[in-house]
Amino acid sequence: MSERPSTAFVSEQLVPPRPAPVRDSGIVSLFHSRLFNSPTNILLTILSVLLLYYTLVPSIKFLLIDAVWQGESRTDCLAPGAGQAVGACWPFVQAKFAQFVYGFYPEPERWRVNLTFALGALLMLPLLIPRAPAKAANAAVFFIAFPVLAYFLLHGGGLRGFALSWSADALEALAGSFVGAGHKLGASASFAAPLGHAIAAFGSALTMAIAPLTWLRDQIQSSASALWIDLAGTAAITSVLLFLLAGGFRNGWAALLRSVAVFAAIALVMVALRLDRGGLPVVDTRLWGGLLVTLVVSVTGIVASLPIGIALALGRRSAIPLIRIFSVAFIEFWRGVPLITVLFFATYMLPLFLPGNFTVDGLVRVLIGIALFAGAYNAEVIRGGLQAIPRGQVEAASALGLSYWKTNGLIVLPQALRHVIPGLVNSFIALFKDTSLVSIVALFDLLGQLRASLADPNWSTPTTLFTGFAFTGFIYFVFCFGMSRYSLSVEHRLNAHRRH
Repeated sequence: MSERPSTAFVSEQLVPPRPAPVRDSGIVSLFHSRLFNSPTNILLTILSVLLLYYTLVPSIKFLLIDAVWQGESRTDCLAPGAGQAVGACWPFVQAKFAQFVYGFYPEPERWRVNLTFALGALLMLPLLIPRAPAKAANAAVFFIAFPVLAYFLLHGGGLRGFALSWSADALEALAGSFVGAGHKLGASASFAAPLGHAIAAFGSALTMAIAPLTWLRDQIQSSASALWIDLAGTAAITSVLLFLLAGGFRNGWAALLRSVAVFAAIALVMVALRLDRGGLPVVDTRLWGGLLVTLVVSVTGIVASLPIGIALALGRRSAIPLIRIFSVAFIEFWRGVPLITVLFFATYMLPLFLPGNFTVDGLVRVLIGIALFAGAYNAEVIRGGLQAIPRGQVEAASALGLSYWKTNGLIVLPQALRHVIPGLVNSFIALFKDTSLVSIVALFDLLGQLRASLADPNWSTPTTLFTGFAFTGFIYFVFCFGMSRYSLSVEHRLNAHRRH
């Protein structure tokens, strides 16, 4: 083999320098690369600028520049009185601000609404902070104790008994309904008469079984301090049961101390609100209105619909046919009915199906209807998250010996809820805005209170309507935007493992 000659090349001069790279940062580069990099983007940019110009500029001019900020009547918001082009009439908002917040709530009692708002904010704030301590205790107080406290603060009234009397009354009413229905069914000359006699016999047996409890209730109610005796009896029975269930003398002392502490706190609240002496003055829910009703309906609907949705989602995936069929029927029924129909049925039709001596407050009926309606929608959102969990997770939990409830509570549901945070928050935001529909059933929410305020002739001006809707729209935007941004932060924090 012959060797090839070497053809190495050595440059005798330097390579000329290349030009510096074009700067790709800064406002000019941003415009060039994002807004004017193609004919289509140039056209869209021009259209967007024109749209912003013809919407933002008039809005800012109406709401801020040409607005009337001080005044005492409609005359100050009219063109001759203002002496210039008139924009938003903010004196109208100042004059009606109390109605927008409290509705027709009596003015001497509005401190109760302020106290409820303050307690709710103080209890909710630690739940929203990721590293706040004692979240379990705080959640228990917010979701269990606070609704009861808020009811007695906002509605007023006292107590005539506690859990023992309530249990006896409920069981006695249940037994009486069985007996009454059985007698009516047995009196009919049909094939169902034997079934009626059986139902009546069951009701009579239930009456005899609860006779000791009803006797104890009668003895308690006949005493001078019926409420405190009932509370003490309830505390004693509950504490002893928790002590025994937690392990008795070996491990039950902690449960006993917690139970005693809880009932001591209940007693302090009863003393503070004078529940044993009639409580605070009663304020009928028909006098509630404004932001108060909006927050009560939305917060109650959001908090109550989430566990309902979880239960229905798990029931729809259940292997038990009866539970699965009931869950599917419930979800499809409530999703197929408009919310307005639900509100009308809960307000006007539901009392027709109740016994004559049994009434439910109109606001409570609306809260129940909205909670069930929103729960059906949340069930489908949560079911989507459950289907995203691989089957291997459940199989691994079964291999470790975990029960059905531990598997769902510790493994499946935490992951499923993390997947559907955007969908759930979207449902919550929609529910918050849908609270305006309660005005159809004679409940004055924020928008309903605005419509009522617009009927005041003392503030009838061409700009009052737009000012009121701009103000209420800003309030809705603040709450909805806050929920949206917080959900993004929660989603970002819980999905930290996917960013690496």
